[in-house]
Amino acid sequence: MKYHGGIPKDELTNENIEALKRGSKNLLKHIENLKEKFGLNVIVAINKFAQDTSNEINILKEILEEKNVNLSLVESWEKGGEGATNLAEKLVELCNNESKQFKYIYSLEDSIKEKIEKIACNIYGAEKVEYTEEAEEQIKKINELGYENLPICIAKTQYSFSDDAKNLECTEAFNIHVKEVKLKVGAEFIVVLTGKVMTMPGLPKRPASEQIDVDEEGNIVGIF
Repeated sequence: MKYHGGIPKDELTNENIEALKRGSKNLLKHIENLKEKFGLNVIVAINKFAQDTSNEINILKEILEEKNVNLSLVESWEKGGEGATNLAEKLVELCNNESKQFKYIYSLEDSIKEKIEKIACNIYGAEKVEYTEEAEEQIKKINELGYENLPICIAKTQYSFSDDAKNLECTEAFNIHVKEVKLKVGAEFIVVLTGKVMTMPGLPKRPASEQIDVDEEGNIVGIF
């Protein structure tokens, strides 16, 4: 959350209440989408780590309680399964008392562009969607093949509601830029590539598996 508040990654372990407050807007937008757009009840798990301060946790609790959002402090990083008991209990209670009805953002009968634009504008908060010539031709081809009623999967950066990984706070109006639209007949959905997203994540030069081994006593070492 502090990262979405504009703090560099190498400073995230430092307490910063103002950045936490700014970054909370990103979390609240996700909550709004789940509750208002999809019609679901939600619970927020506050995943506590050693570097998280009491002040930051209390501020986050206040922000969520002010919005009447159910929350649970999860300490499984430190305490294992015992640290997630409260979350499990609250999740069971939420499921047993589920009263809302799930809603879809688009209908399968909508055109490909209508589906994309309903997600981009209603979920991401974009002003509009822009298409490359290549994407336009690909949509046309999919329509000609008769697959326009398939659901869509939008490939987009996970760091922002926009398609710009550096636009963390999204304080100004933005558009979603569709560069390619690919048909996946076997999986039965349409993949929409936006911005500069890569569909195959980069791997490190030295895989973590190189440091994992089994010692003489049969213990696995090098995982952490």
